[in-house]
Amino acid sequence: MGYAAGRQAGGLGTIPTNRVIGMDEQACGLPALSVEVIPLGKVSQTAVAVAAGNVQALLRLEALVMPSWPEPDYALLPLRGQYDAEAILARLAQGTPACRLRLGLTAHDLCLSFVSHVYGQAQLGGCAAVVSLHRLQFFSEGGAAPRALALERLAKITLHEMAHLLALTHCHRPGCVMRSVTDLEELDRLAAEPCPACQARIASRKRLLEQASSRVPEFPGPG
Repeated sequence: MGYAAGRQAGGLGTIPTNRVIGMDEQACGLPALSVEVIPLGKVSQTAVAVAAGNVQALLRLEALVMPSWPEPDYALLPLRGQYDAEAILARLAQGTPACRLRLGLTAHDLCLSFVSHVYGQAQLGGCAAVVSLHRLQFFSEGGAAPRALALERLAKITLHEMAHLLALTHCHRPGCVMRSVTDLEELDRLAAEPCPACQARIASRKRLLEQASSRVPEFPGPG
């Protein structure tokens, strides 16, 4: 699930260090749920920092900025000139350790087989999400958007997709960042954080995942 456009509808944080201590790690005595923020190819360092900072500041999750992975050429759809979001999610999900989520960031335009383009996509209740910066830099009618607006859009989409990983579905409350949108103008009208009801669901889901992960052994990633 995620922010989508086309035939179907699918506050900036602080700049993190390479490892940010999980907000709830010491308080609950459980292994902290954490997020690997992974640039897929060439991605702005500022964009990476904004995405990771919002994961930490608003979702209160440990944020790990990882070394860049190669460009996702395996997901390129030559006839469309776009990249298959589901193929990228499948690659990100491989070898994910227990109590760990992955967020991929790409400069490429994403799509699905049944949608003309998506701003982001996530496995509902899964472990992998991806966000595209490609369309965030422009207005729908053309022309470049201010850099601050593009980063604000990135922050909102990051929160939206990460909440999908925590099993949240779309919210119908006005202004909630978990509302489904079909264009950038709708995205711009949303708040930069979940509504109180969605915030409560996020906190509850995090506790459940951390409790479950404390009983599941970690498996090594691909060599």
